[in-house]
Amino acid sequence: MFADYAKIHIKAGDGGNGAVAFRREKYVPLGGPAGGDGGRGGSVIFRGKAQMTTLMDFKYRRHYKAERGHDGMNKNMHGAYGQDLILDVPAGTVIRREDGSIMADISQDGQEFMVAKGGRGGRGNVRFATHKEKAPAYAEKGEPGQELDVILELKLIADVGLIGLPNAGKSTLISRITAATPKIANYPFTTLEPNLGVVRMDDDTSFVVADLPGLIEGAASGIGLGHRFLRHAERNRVLIHVLDLSEFASKPPAESFRLINEELSLYREDFLSRPMIVAANKMDSPSAEENLAELRKEIGEEYPVFPISALTGEGLTAMLWHVAETLKNAPPIYTEQPTESVKHTVVREEEPFVIEQDEDGIWQVGGERVEKLVRMTDLNNDDAVLRMQRIFVKMGLEDALREAGVQPGDTVCIAGNEFEYAE
Repeated sequence: MFADYAKIHIKAGDGGNGAVAFRREKYVPLGGPAGGDGGRGGSVIFRGKAQMTTLMDFKYRRHYKAERGHDGMNKNMHGAYGQDLILDVPAGTVIRREDGSIMADISQDGQEFMVAKGGRGGRGNVRFATHKEKAPAYAEKGEPGQELDVILELKLIADVGLIGLPNAGKSTLISRITAATPKIANYPFTTLEPNLGVVRMDDDTSFVVADLPGLIEGAASGIGLGHRFLRHAERNRVLIHVLDLSEFASKPPAESFRLINEELSLYREDFLSRPMIVAANKMDSPSAEENLAELRKEIGEEYPVFPISALTGEGLTAMLWHVAETLKNAPPIYTEQPTESVKHTVVREEEPFVIEQDEDGIWQVGGERVEKLVRMTDLNNDDAVLRMQRIFVKMGLEDALREAGVQPGDTVCIAGNEFEYAE
């Protein structure tokens, strides 16, 4: 089955906890701390795979989590790193944030992009030894890994796209020139999903063709198969406009040609600047010659017109060789650019915390720095909590709470943990 859209939840691995340990060796008094650091958590990485053509795997499984880093050990031994989680996606997959902004465009086989970074491992107690505190009995917990929802959107990578109204003969054409076996029937929207095939002219000349679902008027605004079709056409370097020249066509060929081109330009302005070839199909039908003459008169010399019959094979060789020559000078496949591209490093002072009182009277303290400190503190260890309180004082959090009106006995919540405020 084919799937070109998926929304999934990913979680990078948390860092391993630092260890609290001390040297205990015969004849070595006061050995000192010897707790090692925790290992870094595994990251979540997307990797392009040319052999994949669908996002169906992500339809059945929506949650992905990388391995957690291993905890530190005694004798100053650090924990092992968590294994990265590598998720293969089809080449041509665009990764978006939940708000729709682009994170990456995986357009090549083997291309990798890290979407969620693993958390840093917590420091062992040996890291906190000072000349004043020679035997600290606390260590850090591992830093939580990044967690977010992402949208995967597949835009098939094909050199050539077959476009046209429903029943123009696109599926018959791709079945004739490639080994693809699409469903073919005499009713609108027979093709509900794109089909890919490879055209091999000789040992040195080949290209990939995509049979794309039929367009109707209003597709650029989402009517019918709408954006689902147009999304896949974005990657095509050359477009073959398939027109029905038989007397049974739903619209005159010239009108069909103008309608589809208008929908293309409404969706993307640069669509009509790409090389386009007109395949005047069904030339084996009555009245086809008269319709061909009228079509040439209407569209002029701007686009090359090839009379063909996808059913009998008439005219296909000449058209395909022209396509192969056109591809040699066609522009490269378009790739999306990340919404946020970092080119300059700007250092600015960050507000360390924000204090607000909710409707239940609980004081909520937010801020990346203070929340990270709480998450990486072992709240069951009195020495670790005492260290956290000392850092709060240095950060100015104690003074800020008093200025905000916090009274002894009030509840203060930081990173989901509630504390009773005391002077």
